Formats: sequence, C-alpha cells, structure tokens
Amino acid sequence: MTITANQVKELRERTGAGMMECKKALQEANGDVEAAIEAMRKAGVAKAAKKAGRVTAEGIIEIKLSTDGLSAAMVEINCETDFVGRDTSFKEFAVAVAHSVLANKITDINTLANTPLSSGNSQTVEQARQELISKLGENIQIRRVALINATGRMGGYTHGGRIGVIVALDAGQVELAKDVAMHIAAANPSTIDPKDVSAELIAKEKEIFIAQTAESGKPPEIVEKMVAGRISKFLNEVSLLGQPFVKEPSKTVGTLLKEHKANVTAFARFEVGEGIEKPVEDFAEAVKAQIGGGT
Repeated sequence: MTITANQVKELRERTGAGMMECKKALQEANGDVEAAIEAMRKAGVAKAAKKAGRVTAEGIIEIKLSTDGLSAAMVEINCETDFVGRDTSFKEFAVAVAHSVLANKITDINTLANTPLSSGNSQTVEQARQELISKLGENIQIRRVALINATGRMGGYTHGGRIGVIVALDAGQVELAKDVAMHIAAANPSTIDPKDVSAELIAKEKEIFIAQTAESGKPPEIVEKMVAGRISKFLNEVSLLGQPFVKEPSKTVGTLLKEHKANVTAFARFEVGEGIEKPVEDFAEAVKAQIGGGT
C-alpha cells in the first residue's frame, strides 16, 4: 500500500515521532492513522521498559505559581543527556506536568502518574511520559514534586532550569518572596530556623569540631567554649534565618524578614540530579570496547 506524504505529516504532527518511524507505523497499519497511533503508543511502553534502568541525572526544574499567588508547584524531570534536557518537547512536557501538579494538588509521584496531563485530555502523565521516551529515545523520569501553599505570598525562582525554589511567606510583597527564593537558590539552607536543625546533624558536627580543637592543646573548658561557638556558627550557616542575605550581606535573612514583618512558613529547593551518582565513562576505553579492544 502506498503511504502519502500527507499521512506521514499528520502522524508526525500528532505523535511528534520521526518521519521514518511514522512511515513504518503507517505501512504496518495499512495507512490507518488511528491504528498507527495506537501501535506507536504500545511500542512506546515497550521502549520505556527497556530504557528504565538507564541513569537520568540531567533534566529540568519547572515551577508553576497559582494566579492568586497562594500556591506553587515544582517538579524535577530527568533525562539522560543535557541535549534532551534542552529539547522543546521535553520542556513542554515539564511545563504541562507542573500545571497538572498545581491544578490537581498532587503531592506524590504515584498519584501524578495516573493523573491527566491536562484538563480535557484523557491522556495520563504516565502515558505522555512513555510517548516522550519513544520520541526522544532516552529514559525520562519524573523524579519528585513539591506543592506548597501560603497564607500571605508565594515566591518562585529558577536558575537556568537547573535549580528551582518555591517559598511561602505569611506576609510581604512579591519582590520579597522572590528575593528570598533567589537567596535559597544560591545559599541552599537545609532548614528555616537554627532550632530546626536535627540533633543527629548537630552531634555529628560537634564530634568533628571536638576532634579538631582537641589538638590545640588548650584547656578543656576553653575547648568547650570553642566548640560551642563553632556549633552556633554552623547552625546559622545551614539555616535560612541565620544566613547573610545574598543581595545585602550586612544583614541576615532573619533581619530582612523582620523589617518586612514577614515569616517564611515553608520552602522547597530542587537541583537537577542532586544525589544521583553518574557513571564516569572513559571515552577511549569505550571506543576500544566497541571495536574489540583494537588500537
């Protein structure tokens, strides 16, 4: 059966797949576009399963704020290479997922998978993900989502699509919320307040400080004061309120918030691929392996 250029064009527009893949699917479906789409979707599931074990440490952070400024959603979507991470289809998928998280108040990945990608569309997020894998040829994973509500003002900030922050304030203006979000992106605090730092982390740091100061030869009571001072400094370094504000280091973020009579009630910070161990491949050795170890 002869497959026309218009049939291939229609299938490409509807699936985003390559020309040869569309032509092959149409030939196998005897020119039936709907049957070809169904077959390609099924093939996409198979391809997704084959690629599921590949490491995905590249990708994008996408943020969506509600129109009333009181809610925000953030997603991290990973792929294998930064090339795919810059692909338009990949970026559009990330935007759609962030919209879905916000619209449906999603807080976990499993629920998100079975949620419609967009309103009025029966295609789920998982089905869309599998189709994107088929189209782009890489493992693509929705790694994590965050949904935060505010009583006063939400702030959001992304840096190059690789770092994203959403922050909730109980008061203040949009500019303040954005400034705090930018600070969190740059300074990466682990908690809001020093008192929120875990006892386990404090104990670990104290043990390190004691070991370092013990070699100073100073009396135990002096060592104790030195350790206490270093612990206090450490708590300010890792907590938002104690950190020097990046745009005005002469004041802390805590001082900035007091000036605006505002408090941070919650925040989330994502960085693409953080905590994922990427395999390091020796390119020369990989080439040798491909040609059987020859030189």
